[in-house]
Amino acid sequence: MWAVVLETFGPPDVLKLREVPDPVPGPGQALIDVAVVNVTFVETQVRAGAAPNPALAPTLPAILGNGVGGEVIAVGDGVDQALIGTRVISTTGGTGGYAERAVVNATDLLEVPEGLGLQEATALLADGRTAIWLTQLAEPQAGEWVLIEAAAGGVGSLLTQLVRARGARPIAAVGGERKRRLVTQWGVEDSVDYTTADWTDQVRAIIGGRGVDLVFDGVGGAIGQAAFGLVREGGRFAPYGMASGAMTTLDEEEIQRRGLTIVGPSARPSPEELRQAARTALQEAAAGRLRPVIGQTFPLRAAAEAHAAIEARATVGKTLLIP
Repeated sequence: MWAVVLETFGPPDVLKLREVPDPVPGPGQALIDVAVVNVTFVETQVRAGAAPNPALAPTLPAILGNGVGGEVIAVGDGVDQALIGTRVISTTGGTGGYAERAVVNATDLLEVPEGLGLQEATALLADGRTAIWLTQLAEPQAGEWVLIEAAAGGVGSLLTQLVRARGARPIAAVGGERKRRLVTQWGVEDSVDYTTADWTDQVRAIIGGRGVDLVFDGVGGAIGQAAFGLVREGGRFAPYGMASGAMTTLDEEEIQRRGLTIVGPSARPSPEELRQAARTALQEAAAGRLRPVIGQTFPLRAAAEAHAAIEARATVGKTLLIP
């Protein structure tokens, strides 16, 4: 089979298309004929040798990719043969996804609901469970103002929809006027461009000078720090990502003084909780209540181009590879 192999850490062009042996499912495993591959920002960091968590750094050579969608074509010992032919999405355990076939643990398989496409389902695998889990933790309420960073991205675009579904009022913070126009086309009434110097003043103007009730911080760094300053006294701040390269630095003394609640960092969802969040995302999408934004797809052989586009902040919504 063909797979994209990482032989050395470095820029996107270190990702090389190679012919490798087909994987074989062992006990408790299933083999997926991959139709769609999920690509994440973290994978670009891993490829560059800058994994945010050392445990994510693979032994080289490696095939990146922690999420796939396709059809089960074989199973190992102890796995129900009835799974063969089923449309599924699944995590891979960290590696092995950038390939035409992938072996996964059978317990990680999630069946794709009838009427939902494989691309849409795969786009929801990582981002959908993250957005559902964060929303459940932070509990945006009807009438609240919620600032969502990177709102044109995979998780951010889903958070915007989930916030609106709860009757809260999202403010989409994005990088660039193009992305601001896009979120407006998606139905978001209030948005700001955080590449402009006065973007925090724009947020305050939108809500009449007061602070926001809740921030979903997927960028971190200076953007996250500025967003932290926008939270009203007694509000909530939910840091979950570091698209800037660093998580937001939080001052414990200031948190106490302002009576803020920090949502997320201390919560450790179990694998089953994450699977349930992914199932919920799939069910919501199948019912037409949640729509993943698939901004761009690349053929498997163009994985390097996909990584370069993500790093250049040229992508919107979800990025997928198609073997």
